[in-house]
Amino acid sequence: MTRSRRPARPTRARILEAARRELGRDPDSSLTDIAEAAGVVRRTVYGHFAGRSALVEGLATEAAEALRGALAAVVPDPDAVTALTRFVQALWPVGDRYRMLLRLGPQNLETARVDEILAPARDMATAIIEQGQRQGAFRTGIPPVPLGRALERFLLALLECVNAGTWSDDGTRSARAALIAVGADTAAGPAG
Repeated sequence: MTRSRRPARPTRARILEAARRELGRDPDSSLTDIAEAAGVVRRTVYGHFAGRSALVEGLATEAAEALRGALAAVVPDPDAVTALTRFVQALWPVGDRYRMLLRLGPQNLETARVDEILAPARDMATAIIEQGQRQGAFRTGIPPVPLGRALERFLLALLECVNAGTWSDDGTRSARAALIAVGADTAAGPAG
């Protein structure tokens, strides 16, 4: 009788999940720590990822896919305040899940790769900002493109605050903070 082997994809997914958890807990976690957390031997990790950099790139690819999925689920709204609120609330869980990449990125991901991953979200945010400025809902002192970049950095900074233990959110407070950042009159905006 032959022993059945687990399919490769579930093992790879288990390794990535363990890496996300372990690297989120301790950015210096070793591949041995990750293998143990995934319930595999270190050799199995190397069978899927050539090393730590490849594993972090695997997490980045997974994050990019999750981000695209969340963006596809954002329900457009003709009101820019509601649109930005929905945007942040839809993306926040993805950012929260992959926030360990903020700690790992500078050492393991090139700036161009991070920029590529975030570009679709930045483009949508910029379009919402343009919409809000046209509607008079957002301040116009800063053009949409640099304001979109600034909003991206602001939201990433809030995720860093989650890493540091100084911010906790399901996306509601972060959506309110994003509205403040673009100069919306939050007293008139959606409750949060």
